[in-house]
Amino acid sequence: MLRQAAEFPQRIRATRDLILAGQRTPGPLLVLDGWLGRVQLFSDGRRQILSFLLPGDVIQDAGTFQPVAPSTITALCDAVLCSAPAPEDEGPREAYAASAALDEIYLLRQIARLGRMSAYERIQDWLSEMHERLLLAGAAGPESFPMPLTQEMLADALGLTSVHVNRTLQAMRRDGILEWRGGTVRLRQSAATNGARARPMPEAAISAFRKALLAG
Repeated sequence: MLRQAAEFPQRIRATRDLILAGQRTPGPLLVLDGWLGRVQLFSDGRRQILSFLLPGDVIQDAGTFQPVAPSTITALCDAVLCSAPAPEDEGPREAYAASAALDEIYLLRQIARLGRMSAYERIQDWLSEMHERLLLAGAAGPESFPMPLTQEMLADALGLTSVHVNRTLQAMRRDGILEWRGGTVRLRQSAATNGARARPMPEAAISAFRKALLAG
């Protein structure tokens, strides 16, 4: 079913909105390529990226009679999606349940980042999470992964200014934590080890949920 659905991809250009907050949702969608974000816009032009949707993630309907999107979903770079199979059989149902559990895990992790971590810790933990998620989806190497976002987008996600993000990344480079060149981030093994204490959810649990989703 999934292979058939992928034969009819939906392409969305960077900066375009896939769904607006309050709109009826089009049914479950699967991200095949690219990064999207759930975003909140403020009247003065500020933006908060609430969460990220990466390859392998499912955009699900809210469990209501007439489901509407709780937030706007925007393509942060060129992205490709397809309709996901309806949750009528056991396999898709289990996969969507795992996806919903993952969404909650990542949301709690984001709350912990914004509430209790320094700028250095926020960026380090966020990069580790993106690498982990992309690695499990087969879209990253052991220490590196593609990074299509700008520092401004990273600031919008982590509640920082672009200047603060830039200075923190420079400090991380000096510490040997990462390299960020040509749209690719390379993390040193020590980065994952040093950041593990601050993570609100064990990697093994996240991996188990993610593998169940991909298997479905």
